[in-house]
Amino acid sequence: MGKCNGNRITVLLADDTASIRKVVLGFLQWESSIKVVGAAENLSQTIEMATALKPDVVLLDLHMPDHYAFAPALVKSKLLLCGSQVLAMSLSSSEDDKESRALAESFGAIAVLDKANLYHELIPAILSLNKNDCLVEIASDTATQD
Repeated sequence: MGKCNGNRITVLLADDTASIRKVVLGFLQWESSIKVVGAAENLSQTIEMATALKPDVVLLDLHMPDHYAFAPALVKSKLLLCGSQVLAMSLSSSEDDKESRALAESFGAIAVLDKANLYHELIPAILSLNKNDCLVEIASDTATQD
């Protein structure tokens, strides 16, 4: 991921609601270690933009209007091929919402964020992905030196 080598973490935002995109973009612009490289309005556009831009993180709304047109395994494989980690967003992502969690897992998401709590959860979630990647990268560098 980008920040391990001193670059900013690149994020592709994918949400069908313009007002949500505007709010999330506002949150992300205040974090200097994050760079938003694009904003997609549907799943088709998300796959296309992720393939072209290869962001570190795809911030994915689970309930896009065209999500029924794509097999979750296809979406997962396309995003993995881009090298992107997926953070899912939903209005109903509480611990009790098994359906959202299952859908997120099928898309390859490593976490589900509640849109109602994005102000508090979003930046730490993205930064923790980067921290975990840097730890893995450092560990593998150390192992190859031994």
